[in-house]
This record gives sequence, structure tokens and C-alpha cells, in this order.
Amino acid sequence: MPVRPNSGDPSRFLPLPPAALHILLSLAREPRHGYGIMQDVARQSGGQYKLGPGTLYDNLQRLLDQDLAEQSRKKSDDPRRRYYQLTALGRAVLEADVERLKSVVRHARSSLKPAGARP
Repeated sequence: MPVRPNSGDPSRFLPLPPAALHILLSLAREPRHGYGIMQDVARQSGGQYKLGPGTLYDNLQRLLDQDLAEQSRKKSDDPRRRYYQLTALGRAVLEADVERLKSVVRHARSSLKPAGARP
């Protein structure tokens, strides 16, 4: 795969689209196959966010192309099943987006305080 200019800079991928964020969060724990990713995303969102196969595989391909995820060497009983895992860049991008989201939440909490309340 060709090296992309500035590919080591996580900020160039931010903000992550919701589907990509959920997929990377799922892969942060362990390598997973597609159906496992879909189940984990539904679980981690309390069923509020569900990925269909088209959305999942379109986003997985984009993450592979961007070197944020890669096919895992994990073996499966089913040779048709492919596992995916985070790359080092993918983990750095995920961590950067989580920090960005923390900042958004802090700002939102501050903005939603009643008028006259102390910070």
C-alpha cells in the first residue's frame, strides 16, 4: 500500500463519521469479524445505533484504505470469515476523536448550565 502524505497525523481524519467511530471502538477491544462488529456496535450503543451490512462494509473498506484498520491474521473455523483489527494509526485517530468528543461534551455541559450558575 502506498504511503500517504501526513498519514501519521490523526487530526486529518477528524471528526470521524458516527459509523467509523463505532467500528473503531469495536475493534479497539479485539479483532472482530463483520457480524461481530455489528453486534458489538448495537450493544455498545444500547441498541440505539445499528449498522446494516452495506454501511458496515462500505465503512470498513474506507478504514482499510485509510490504514486505520487492517485484516487480522486471526484464524477462523470458517475460511469465508474475515477478521479486522485496528492499526496503530487507527488507535491514534480513535484516541484523538475521543478527546475531541470529551471537549465537545465539556463545552455542551457548560453551555447548558442555567444562567447565573457558577462554572
